[in-house]
Amino acid sequence: MMSSGMLRSAALAVLLAGGLAVQGCTTAGGTAYTQAGMGEVERAKFEQDRKAIMAQQGDYRVRFDFIETVGFVPDYKVREPDRSGGYEVVRVIEDRGDFISIQHILVIEAGDETFPIKHWRQDWRYEPASVLVFLGGNAWENRVISPAEREGKWSQQVYQVEDSPRYGALGMWTHAYGVSAWTPPAELRPLPRRESTTRKDYYAVLAVNRHALTSDGWVHEQDNSKLGMVGGKQQIIAREQGVNTYRPNTQFDASVATEYWAATRDFWAEVRREWDKLEVAGTSFGLTVQGEPEPVYEPLLELADKIDAGETTTAEAVVKAREVIAKFTTRDIGTLQQRLAKAGVDGTVKTAAVN
Repeated sequence: MMSSGMLRSAALAVLLAGGLAVQGCTTAGGTAYTQAGMGEVERAKFEQDRKAIMAQQGDYRVRFDFIETVGFVPDYKVREPDRSGGYEVVRVIEDRGDFISIQHILVIEAGDETFPIKHWRQDWRYEPASVLVFLGGNAWENRVISPAEREGKWSQQVYQVEDSPRYGALGMWTHAYGVSAWTPPAELRPLPRRESTTRKDYYAVLAVNRHALTSDGWVHEQDNSKLGMVGGKQQIIAREQGVNTYRPNTQFDASVATEYWAATRDFWAEVRREWDKLEVAGTSFGLTVQGEPEPVYEPLLELADKIDAGETTTAEAVVKAREVIAKFTTRDIGTLQQRLAKAGVDGTVKTAAVN
């Protein structure tokens, strides 16, 4: 029989595709931000936006549907649809009024075992001074946003399983025609894990990510353009539509996730603080590894598992986590071409794609 650790590793490799969620704890923060500098109309809109963001909390059955629709390079063969699903618990872990952090944790059922896997995190910030955006090749820039550009808008920054960054964007929440939705302009994001270990013909996704509330949960809609290099130039090689649906579900043991979070949340709070030190407005940073960053996330997840199992203390694990982050991060990101070459993307799309 496989151990819980082996099962978690196998599940992580197979299921970390596009966002699986979890149950956490809410840090009360209040909405003092709304009391200063806002008129009545702006304050009402701000609170309506907050209500929509907070409504993403819950225990869910999630379905992920990704369908490539068209290719844009000669002889490209559209891939078969990719469909998967799982159980997720989604909770607010910090609320400061103008800042809301939501943690997702996947609940895996494997035979007689049920166990959690910490997954992605989404941070929402009102009228942010900067937004952390993906540059390609495991590098990010904390882009400065002007007061005029950020007025009335929220940024969403998405983080990976070990709290390293994934992508970010700035957009406006709208509440029209009976639907609350947040839609930003297209921004780059890394390859989904379902393809990052199997494809070398594109290096990033130029994506529009819409979050919208539904009558029975919420949905994450994606318009994904897969960006490769053709003749040394950036080229959209294919498009894909993605729909992730979150529907409330009570037919699984969410306490597995909440107990994990209760045991490890202090550790993950320190890990977040360490990553935050790199997010200086107007600067960039990256990872020293390219492709799927297993050397970064595997040891951090293992440290959290050891805390959960009582095999180490939070203080001891934090020291080791800081060493991992320091080892695999850099301010010297080089050029995009250098990073892609290191990742094995040679600048030439193999157009005779394999189904």
